[in-house]
Order: sequence, then structure tokens, then C-alpha cells
Amino acid sequence: MQRYFLEETHQDGDQVRLTDVIYHHWITVLRAETGATAEFVDETAQLFHGELSQVTADEATVTLTAVPTPKVELPVHVTIACGLPKQEKAEWITQKATELGVDRIIFFGGDWSVAKWQGNKVDKKLKRLTKIAHGAAEQSHRLRRPIVQYAANLAAVLQEPVDVRLMAYEESAKQGEQSALNQQLQALTPGQRLLTIFGPEGGISPAEVAAAQAAQTTLVGLGPRILRTETAPLYLLSAVSMVLELQQPR
Repeated sequence: MQRYFLEETHQDGDQVRLTDVIYHHWITVLRAETGATAEFVDETAQLFHGELSQVTADEATVTLTAVPTPKVELPVHVTIACGLPKQEKAEWITQKATELGVDRIIFFGGDWSVAKWQGNKVDKKLKRLTKIAHGAAEQSHRLRRPIVQYAANLAAVLQEPVDVRLMAYEESAKQGEQSALNQQLQALTPGQRLLTIFGPEGGISPAEVAAAQAAQTTLVGLGPRILRTETAPLYLLSAVSMVLELQQPR
């Protein structure tokens, strides 16, 4: 069943006029007709079934019925901070990280980032990435849509209020470090905020490593292989799911 997000809080029985975006996708593209049903999630992450009760040439209304809301979100709030990647990799990271349950994505200008986001283009890029995140959240039937942000440098990222900070560090993997990531994930408790930092293609500079460590960030390896900048965040999110969802009693 198709899923859409609503911008307000709703209750069982509410009549809701569809936004232009939802109207275009559900009515114009998918050709939904009166009586069709889709899933809707309000801003409190409550799930509803919405029956299409009225359709005209330019607007439509659904009647909401509250249904049990499944637990599909990660038990911790995960933020990934990624050094600006080249080409279209930011879009790939945004889409796939959303599918894997990320709560927030921050792209930052790393010391060794090859890519640069010019100030007058940041808003346009964030708008595009936010649209991708919202679409991926609908497709993967999530209850929350990730926030996508930009930070000028790592120093700004380290100001984020979180409970645990990790940095995926290539040298840790090369040196055979295998336990730090698992130990840190095993120690997390539901509701905590986890920030994990990933470098761009050029890697993380010594100055950035020192700054991260000064901010109580733990350096972790992501297995024995060296991962690409767009692969590393997905590895981390998969590991979080394995440790905190799949290995826990249901």
C-alpha cells in the first residue's frame, strides 16, 4: 500500500484535503479513484489508513482511520555526518541511509573534501536531498522522515548535542581494530542519540581526527576492508540494526 506523510496531527475520522504533491502522485500518476486506500503518517508518527472519499479535477479528500502503528524505526536516533562526496554520491547516501533508518544526515566540508558546495547553491542542494529522503521514507514505509543538513566544517558537526560520538577511521581498520564499534553499539540504550562521522574520498585529516578525539569521539574501524565514502555510512546503519534490532528479543 502506498504511504504518504501529513504535516499536521490528526485523529481517527478526520477529513483531510490532500496536498498538491500527494494529489499529483496518487491521483494523477497512480490514477487512484474514489474508494482507494493509502497509508498516511501524521507528524506524531501515528499511522492511518486513508480512504479516498472525494476527487475533483484539482483536489481530493481522504477519510482517516487510525490503525496500529508498527515499530519500524531504529531504537536509537542515528545521525551520520559525511564529508562532502563527489558527484551524485550525496543523493545515493541520502536515499539508502533513509531506507536503513537514519534520523539525520549532515554533509560537511571536510579538510580533504574534493567537492565544494558554493554558498548560493546550498539551499538548492538541500531541497533536492530532502525530497529524495522524503521519497525514500515513503517507499520504505518509515514513520519519520530524516532531516538533511549542511555544515561548513567538522567543527560545526562536533557541536551537535548527542550521547555518543564515533568516527569511522580508515587507519583503525588498517591496524586491525575490530572491537570498538561493537562495544560502542552494544552499550547504546533505546532513545540515545548516536553521531557517526565519515570522511570524504580524500579521507579525514589529522587535524580533524584530533578535534574529534578532543570532543570525546571514539575512533572505530568498519571491518577489515576499506570502504568507499558512500558505503561506510550504510555499513554503520546496518550494524546498528543488527545489534539493536535483530539480535534483541522481540
